[in-house]
Amino acid sequence: MTAGETIRGLAELTRPVNVLAASVLTFIGAFVAGGVTTETPATVAAVAATGLAVGAGNAINDYFDREIDRINQPGRAIPRGAVSPRGALAFSLVLFVAAVALALRLPRPAIAIAGINLVALVAYTEFFKGLPGLGNALVAYLVGSTFLFGAAAVGEIGPAVVLCALAAIATLTREIIKDVEDVEGDREEGLNTLPIAIGERRALYVAAGLLAIGVLASPLPYVLGHFELAYLLAVIPANAIMIVAAYESFEDPTAGQSHLKYGTFLAALAFIVGRAALELEFGWI
Repeated sequence: MTAGETIRGLAELTRPVNVLAASVLTFIGAFVAGGVTTETPATVAAVAATGLAVGAGNAINDYFDREIDRINQPGRAIPRGAVSPRGALAFSLVLFVAAVALALRLPRPAIAIAGINLVALVAYTEFFKGLPGLGNALVAYLVGSTFLFGAAAVGEIGPAVVLCALAAIATLTREIIKDVEDVEGDREEGLNTLPIAIGERRALYVAAGLLAIGVLASPLPYVLGHFELAYLLAVIPANAIMIVAAYESFEDPTAGQSHLKYGTFLAALAFIVGRAALELEFGWI
């Protein structure tokens, strides 16, 4: 392998799209908390720490998952030989150290969240991934907590708690559907994921039920007075996409979980719209 191929492999280990997405979610958490303009250095540090930590977590996940990926994802960096397992592990440690260095610049609640999340990222693949539902729940928490981390970095968690819960529900739904997609490789590796434990169809029904709870709960930020009507109008298309995606997953789990991701990002956008409308109404921006 050439140096260029190795560099490309290292970048792939981080899942750049996931890194960008998680960084954006942290930014949204800070924005919803109203601290982007007043606490800009903290916001930047939180966003960068999130990106580095997610990249590190994805790299170490590929390190632990290298045998499974030879079946499920043979084109990934380690199975195809672009990066050695030892190189992936060292790379993830460097990213983790950089993430910790940035997180330590933030307020104590944000540091606490970062510490919990870093431990969870390392423990996920080795201890939780093969446990029915628990691995999915941990990933769901990690995604939802990015909003809390961004809000805690600027000192105000408030509305981000609801956003965290809704994002976690949507992510848990998607993770279950992804496990249905990966049943063959997971069974070959001896993992006991939820679809393997209770059956693929039942797992999809669990995912659909969770999503229904999230959709029904999505008006809460408006009901609780955190946001104005603009949020409610913006979240409707996101809910519609996620409902269609859940239905689609019964026939095509790959397409269903992919479209569910789009719906989740639209829901996050609804929170931006809700916060922006609130600030415009009260003349904060």
